[in-house]
Amino acid sequence: QLQLVESGGGSVQSGGSLRLTCAASGSPDSRRYMAWFRQAPGKEREGVAYFNAYGKPIYADSVKFRFTISQDNTKNTLFLQMNSLKPEDTAMYYCAADPLYFGFIEAYDFWGQGTQVTVSS
Repeated sequence: QLQLVESGGGSVQSGGSLRLTCAASGSPDSRRYMAWFRQAPGKEREGVAYFNAYGKPIYADSVKFRFTISQDNTKNTLFLQMNSLKPEDTAMYYCAADPLYFGFIEAYDFWGQGTQVTVSS
């Protein structure tokens, strides 16, 4: 059973940066698609970034040119570099993985517990 553990969240001021990490374990099969989602208080969870079938990173418009998704060669660690953070980026950030699906719909089979990001103005 694949397990995902996020880390790297915290509190920063507007304009600051954070780097989130998602560590995958429990499965010897590294063939998976991975993504970042977030959920702000009182709002539905939304996709932030993912890799498509060609390994190209896809970003939500709200984070484009500010966030960068990356992963190590083993696909056991996923990162999200967040720059120029804004108060509206405040949310719980989740890592997700699936052997077949990629995209912004919450169809991923595996999810982490989340890491909180708080951006103050």
